[in-house]
Amino acid sequence: MLKVTLKRSAVGYSVNHKRTVEALGLGKLNSSNMVPDNLAIRGMIHKVAFLVVVEEVAEKPKRGKKDVSA
Repeated sequence: MLKVTLKRSAVGYSVNHKRTVEALGLGKLNSSNMVPDNLAIRGMIHKVAFLVVVEEVAEKPKRGKKDVSA
């Protein structure tokens, strides 16, 4: 998994860059999203690399009920 964080605004850049940022699930500055690590996502990140920061994360954190099997 990759954690993508929007560090610069897409205002003033082409519509394609704005739509790519939106497709990555990013909206406001400093917003983050976990995305799968595949070639399509890597291509999207490469296209807007000057706007985002990427971190590799081992696994998506699980949310929800705790396992209380005792």
